[in-house]
Amino acid sequence: MPNIKSAKKRVRVNDDARSLNAAFKSDMRTAVKRVETLVSSNDKDDAKQALTTAVKKIDKAVQRGALDKNNGNRKKSRLAKKVNAL
Repeated sequence: MPNIKSAKKRVRVNDDARSLNAAFKSDMRTAVKRVETLVSSNDKDDAKQALTTAVKKIDKAVQRGALDKNNGNRKKSRLAKKVNAL
């Protein structure tokens, strides 16, 4: 447990950031799973719409710093490949 005032603040700030990042990641994962479910059920139109929202969620997570830039690009590319294969 930190004793110094600034160290206590860092712990508090890090906890807040971790919970926000977890929320962004969770939201992103849900959108990605929705696209994958629609792809597996061969629903092309809905999959394309879900892909655009998933890309937005991934970009927001990258912008926030919850996800690395290359990781986000890789996720978007793989999802786009799956949707385009329909």
